[in-house]
Amino acid sequence: MLDNWDEIKTAYQVARLGTVSGAADALGVHHATVIRHIDALEGRLGVKLFQRHARGYTATEAGQDLLQVAQATDDQFTQLAGRLKGRGEDVTGELVVTSLASASKLLSPVLADFQREYPDVTVRYLTDERVFRLEYGEAHVAIRAGSAPDQPDNVVQQFVKVRMLLVASDTYIDRYGLPESPDDFVNHRFIAHDSPTSRAPFIKWLREMVPAQNITFRTTDNRSMEDAVIAGAGIGFIAKWEFKVRDNLTEVMESKDEWSVPMWLVTHVDLHRTSKVQALLKHLKENAKIWDIE
Repeated sequence: MLDNWDEIKTAYQVARLGTVSGAADALGVHHATVIRHIDALEGRLGVKLFQRHARGYTATEAGQDLLQVAQATDDQFTQLAGRLKGRGEDVTGELVVTSLASASKLLSPVLADFQREYPDVTVRYLTDERVFRLEYGEAHVAIRAGSAPDQPDNVVQQFVKVRMLLVASDTYIDRYGLPESPDDFVNHRFIAHDSPTSRAPFIKWLREMVPAQNITFRTTDNRSMEDAVIAGAGIGFIAKWEFKVRDNLTEVMESKDEWSVPMWLVTHVDLHRTSKVQALLKHLKENAKIWDIE
């Protein structure tokens, strides 16, 4: 059923670029060939892979599933071609990296530096609370927080531990003061994740130590929690690297090791050995050695 790689590759380029003309230019073929390949592939599969509209083509849910696999396969073919031509060390093409949005301030400068070293790489940095599926080619490298990922066929490496601090802003302190001890938490306002099932160790600790009625500001991600702390909405947690660049925050109590969040480098076994993935992993680990975040 999927025995014509040219058709799949054509569909992948249409999904990536969004237009028939763009895909035709990328593949070096006539636009009629692109349309013929798409029609033939949809006919063989019996499903629509794209929604056609005035601005171009948008992949359907079925199209996304197929094309994520196609992207991973295209990466493998590109790597193989490089090795056969003696260019196995080339670091080129699209590189998709994912993490929580709260890690962006730490990772974005590192990714920018990586791109300066490898200017032929196009970086796609995707930040989201959801777990991207590496087995479907949604990302090349995932930086994940919390418990060690256990999905099959993934290569998981320990990366760093992020120390979290319980802090209050000057704005909050001017209005409410600081708690004298955990026993005084009942007289203060706190910020936490909106989900009662959050697995973050510092949020679990906070929910155990603070009465529910005192958690008066709740958000859906760590970045928003940090913004709320800085704005003075309550006492809450912030990463050590964020605290270091702020002069209007005060630690409420000494940081505990149990609050720290482990981070992991995750890749899929099929793409783990590709040159661009290995180059990025090496770059991340080298930069982590000089981070003061633990």
